[in-house]
Amino acid sequence: MDLNLKDKIVVVTGAAGIRGSIGQTIVDTLANEGAVPVIVCRNARGYEYEKELQDKGIDSLFIKTDLTEMSQIETAVKKIGDKYGRIDALINNVGVNDGVGLDAPIEDFMHSLKLNLVSFYAMTKYSLPYIKKAKGNILNIGSKVALTGQGKTSGYAAAKGGVLGLTREWAVDLIMEGIRCNAIIIAESWTPAYDNWIKALDNGEEKLKSIVKKIPLENRMTTPHEIADTCLFVISEKSSHTTGQFITVDGGYIHLDRALLTEI
Repeated sequence: MDLNLKDKIVVVTGAAGIRGSIGQTIVDTLANEGAVPVIVCRNARGYEYEKELQDKGIDSLFIKTDLTEMSQIETAVKKIGDKYGRIDALINNVGVNDGVGLDAPIEDFMHSLKLNLVSFYAMTKYSLPYIKKAKGNILNIGSKVALTGQGKTSGYAAAKGGVLGLTREWAVDLIMEGIRCNAIIIAESWTPAYDNWIKALDNGEEKLKSIVKKIPLENRMTTPHEIADTCLFVISEKSSHTTGQFITVDGGYIHLDRALLTEI
């Protein structure tokens, strides 16, 4: 299916992670569809990804940005606007499950909110004139933690709950502009960071087996490619009448009956 994303300017935050991370995979998938990915992230690895894309003939851009600093976000969006003049889609992808729980200092909680929630607001606020110009759309990357809780991660849980609230709010706020806003909710996805976490545990293999047993569809984790494919479909004109939706890509992890997991 041709998603008609060729030459579309798509901004992805937090997309200079380890190769194979969700953000980086979204960028690769966009490039394969002929879109122009713009990477906004604090990791200097983005320069490598920018060069790779440019070597393929894609007029891509990486802007090194600390997404907890609102002035840097404003500057990054201005650079995007100056170069392209429009934004066809904004994917607010940045997120770190940082383990800021009730025992953490208030300052750590506030920092978690700045990265995982306030950055979404600031990127959207500053990008909005360029999104309006293109009659583009917004996609927020959410987490199951907003719906299920996890324990010991109050900052991330609060932020991701806020992301879902903003998704519905912006869908209403921008409806008269014809601008759509949706969210993708992720549960258990096999990323390099997840792999590193499992390897760091003393009982990593046992922990991994206990997790995948709880995923109803095929007892396996969601791949970053499956998430990226869904993201591209949602931002494309093939989803032109979809807004204010929470789209869960998780193999049934959140919503399906736990009885499905009963061993006979």
